[in-house]
Amino acid sequence: MPTWLIVVIVVAAVVVVGAVAWLVVQEVRRKRLQRQFGPEYARAVRENESPRAAQRELAERERRHRDLDIRPLSVSARERYAQHWTLIQEKFVDRPAGALDEADDLLVAVMAERGYPTEGYDQQLSDLSVRHSRTLEHYRAAHETHRRHAETALSTEELRAAMVHYRTVFEDLLTDGAEDRHPEPARRGGPERTEES
Repeated sequence: MPTWLIVVIVVAAVVVVGAVAWLVVQEVRRKRLQRQFGPEYARAVRENESPRAAQRELAERERRHRDLDIRPLSVSARERYAQHWTLIQEKFVDRPAGALDEADDLLVAVMAERGYPTEGYDQQLSDLSVRHSRTLEHYRAAHETHRRHAETALSTEELRAAMVHYRTVFEDLLTDGAEDRHPEPARRGGPERTEES
């Protein structure tokens, strides 16, 4: 067999092995990002021109998140925020719109104390997506209701649903990274409809 043919075969084999290795690495990366971001991965793919662009965006979110000083809340801070949330839920009965405003403010305060930048809603979503992707749709739904209510009065039921969404995100932020996870005190009382209501 001529030497040039051997060289061609070796080069072709190296190219094939390299291509397969690249595909395997891309698949592993895709699966890791899907696992990490959950439904946020699918949303990023829909919003970007290609899955690779979505993966780059999500990887960039991870890089930014690594540079943040995210920390768990102290036990006393968790208790303080849980008590504040209980008061907000109690206010919902008489002042649903005011309670919704306070819930939004409290959520941002918890983010700030945890170390998340709070410079804007879109950036909040991006930063939260790295560790809180499972509750991100709740934040979007609550925020959208809050925004719409600022423009036109919504029904108490719509505001109640937004409060439930805010509470889901609040509890996730409250307990994430804590050494000991206490029963969730924020569940006491609140705007959820009970069998009596």
